[in-house]
Amino acid sequence: MRRIFISAGHGGTEGSGIDPGIVVAGTTEAREMILTRDLVMSELRSRGFEVLAVPDDLSMVLSIAWINARGIVGDVALEIHGDASGNPAVRGASVFYIPNNDVRKAHAELLLLALLRRVPLPSRGTRPDTDAGTGILAFCRQVSVPSLLMNIGFLTSPDDRSIIQNRRRDLALGIADGLASWSRALSVQPPAPEPVYSTIDISLSGGIYDEQGIIVNGNAYIPIDLVDRLGIDLTQATDIRRLVYRNIVYVKAIELRPFNIAVSWDATTRTITLQHATLCPGQVDRIMGLGQTSEVQMMMFLKSNNEGAIAQFPELPRLYREEGTTEGVNYDIAFCQMCVETGFLQFGSDIKPGQNNFGGLGDATGAADGAIFPSARIGVRAHIQHLKAYASTAPLVQGLVDPRFRFVARGVAPLVGQLSGRWAADPQYGEKIISLVRRLYESSGIL
Repeated sequence: MRRIFISAGHGGTEGSGIDPGIVVAGTTEAREMILTRDLVMSELRSRGFEVLAVPDDLSMVLSIAWINARGIVGDVALEIHGDASGNPAVRGASVFYIPNNDVRKAHAELLLLALLRRVPLPSRGTRPDTDAGTGILAFCRQVSVPSLLMNIGFLTSPDDRSIIQNRRRDLALGIADGLASWSRALSVQPPAPEPVYSTIDISLSGGIYDEQGIIVNGNAYIPIDLVDRLGIDLTQATDIRRLVYRNIVYVKAIELRPFNIAVSWDATTRTITLQHATLCPGQVDRIMGLGQTSEVQMMMFLKSNNEGAIAQFPELPRLYREEGTTEGVNYDIAFCQMCVETGFLQFGSDIKPGQNNFGGLGDATGAADGAIFPSARIGVRAHIQHLKAYASTAPLVQGLVDPRFRFVARGVAPLVGQLSGRWAADPQYGEKIISLVRRLYESSGIL
């Protein structure tokens, strides 16, 4: 049996001590995860496992570097988190894994099942990290040994919080059971032979590139020299994982999308196509501008994430296109922000569907339930106007319906990322919106 690394996730900052993470009901995510982690370690050591705890004052980047500096073949790594939701009724445990990896998915299922055998938490299932709010989880992708991220419940749920605090011993036993089974499963596997990856063609600027790429765990990788030819400097991009195969460094093609590279795959010819995206830098994250998608593309994106959304609000894509275009606001961004705020129109927070409040706008009087609008169109218009208030100093075209327009310092946030800490307290709020914009563009063939 090899070693087990455990990280008590709770945010993380560079060199500034322990980040408390979620703060709720007199406790913090840091406190609850550290206490749970320590019990898991004690239990595993009593069973003869060698366990290493990631120092609690490290950021995510430094935590991953700490594990990678020590990890060897056969080791495993788990990070535990407490989740949060604006709706205290939202509950459950989940485990995230790197996508397109059936082996890691099986490991995630092993850990989740072991946990749920010990404690009565609802299951939110095992999920690829692309389902996470940010669209990617560094702990699942950048740790050099097999790694998983487990959300052990919602600290914002009184029921889940009670289990975490009052049944911590059972919780720790469930996590320890899963980690022990995972570690044993890896230790009995025969040494893996030198991998042989299948090759693929690379289409660049309308022609086939001289060098080939490879397929690894269902993902297309391209040689690093080609990245340089595309004019992309990855020397400081420590979050992009490199892979060495037969003395050549490769990177995952899909991870070039944030660098304005469009990536598409032709399964028939086994060819990956790379080209500079038609979107200019700044179009993806600049609030004022033109949307790129059609009403049908927005509708299909919404439907793929919530089958019942269209039946409830069939005109919403059209309303966002019309109202956004009128005010010069990028309606793709506004639409994706609506998806973040409402959970793809599933709501579940204090705001109800009948309020027609798609941007999570507060009421001018500070009412607990937030603003209420007489129709979907007026609700969308208020959302668009509030975005324009943050992103521009230009006057409104339509009559004012946003109840908090006058409270915004005009033009203070022209970029989506600058909404973080302003529109919402979540420091990753803007990143979550941009992640959805990119998913919308990918599903629409724009990226």
